[in-house]
Amino acid sequence: MFTGIVEDRGIVNSLRSERAAIRLQLEVPETFAQDGCRIGDSIAINGCCLTVVEAEERLWSFQAGEETLSKTNLGELSAGDFVNLERSLRMDGRIDGHFVQGHVDGVGHVESVAEDGEWTTIWFRVPERLIPELVPKGSVAVDGVSLTVVEVDEDKFSVALIPHTLQITTLGILQPGSAVNIETDVLGKYIHRLLELRGIK
Repeated sequence: MFTGIVEDRGIVNSLRSERAAIRLQLEVPETFAQDGCRIGDSIAINGCCLTVVEAEERLWSFQAGEETLSKTNLGELSAGDFVNLERSLRMDGRIDGHFVQGHVDGVGHVESVAEDGEWTTIWFRVPERLIPELVPKGSVAVDGVSLTVVEVDEDKFSVALIPHTLQITTLGILQPGSAVNIETDVLGKYIHRLLELRGIK
């Protein structure tokens, strides 16, 4: 479980195929290396929960299988790309974002980026099946970043980003067409499913 409050950015060191899977090696920030990790620890990489399978100082490795690759943008990464990182939630800590499972629901694409003073508004086009789980003023995780939804349309939604978020996450380098991982609010998923089971659309 995560909060969507990105701790820092990592850098893709290598990405190699392993049959239907990939092995992703990241160079993690110094603070992560200082705190250390154990094999089996969970890390959200661009909002996708992956398990540490190997760790040597600042080079940590993860495996992503076919299902993960089909639902996320991880397979599109290249050496040198930045990724958002968050370690799993400590139960004695503050929850400054929202409950994020690290189970990506699908890939969205940036439709537009518009600057308005210090703020930046980004519209994301997403699979239509995700729209019922998005509501204005509700929560959504984009590449692992907890954000508040501003507007929702038939197949897209918008968010307004402050300079701090743009500076410390990968959202500040997004361009129209960029692929992002989308995880809708888990509460919205349960409500949507309950309504479906009752035949309410």
